[in-house]
Amino acid sequence: ERDCSVQRRHQKVLEEAPAPGVSPELRESLGAAAVRAARAVDYVGAGTVEFIADASAPDHFYFMEMNTRLQVEHPVTEMITGLDLVEWQLRVAAGEPLPLSQPELSLSGHSIEARIYAERPAANFFPASGTLRHLATPPEEGVTVAPAEVRASTDGLATRVDMGFVRGDDVSVFYDPMVAKLIVRGPDRAAACRRLHAALGQWQTVGLPTNVSFCRRVLETPQFLAGEVHTAFIPQHHDALFPPTPPPPPHLMALAAACWVAEMQPPAAHAAHAGHAAAAAAAAA
Repeated sequence: ERDCSVQRRHQKVLEEAPAPGVSPELRESLGAAAVRAARAVDYVGAGTVEFIADASAPDHFYFMEMNTRLQVEHPVTEMITGLDLVEWQLRVAAGEPLPLSQPELSLSGHSIEARIYAERPAANFFPASGTLRHLATPPEEGVTVAPAEVRASTDGLATRVDMGFVRGDDVSVFYDPMVAKLIVRGPDRAAACRRLHAALGQWQTVGLPTNVSFCRRVLETPQFLAGEVHTAFIPQHHDALFPPTPPPPPHLMALAAACWVAEMQPPAAHAAHAGHAAAAAAAAA
């Protein structure tokens, strides 16, 4: 199972596995309910069943929907099971049996995924569009598929980046603004939180706004670190997640204005400017 409670506009932002606060008994009940839902419609293939639980009584959960596919957050399940779910999906579609039975599966370590969106969190997460003029991501480390004893130790620390765009691409208004997924694994939840926070700090994007800083602030809240996640998490902790933003320093404003003026110049002016620069360089030489 996975937890996807931290959402904005009813869309997921951070997902993790195992889900905080889910007991082995509740995990068993969720799995059994998901199997009954699939069998009720004679479904064969990879699928994801979503439930919503009562925060005051997690054992009281309710069916929401079933997606007949893997979901965006499936890498966190892969990270803690050491399985390649995409491979399994293809094998089942080809008529092959599942490689392992349920009792043969094991959960080890903890994994969290951050969805990197081109958006403006402070403007009610309004989607952004534009060109990715610069994009640098944290280095990938470790492997997704690893033995249980490795996943549960510091040897199993991992960082994975699933990209949807590269530098120079345009993020348009016609599609979902998710740029990438950043997935980490640690031996426990605290280690996974620290690793994701550090990895987000290495993310660089120029050309359009993202939710990277917002995700870091979520990971800094004591409530998230304590596993107190729910669907009202963002509005409940609004003040901590949306602190006042100071204006940029004057020298950056001046530099931005100069860049904007340069971009607004017609091509001929650019060529003339380049010629003047070359002449000046020659004269200096």
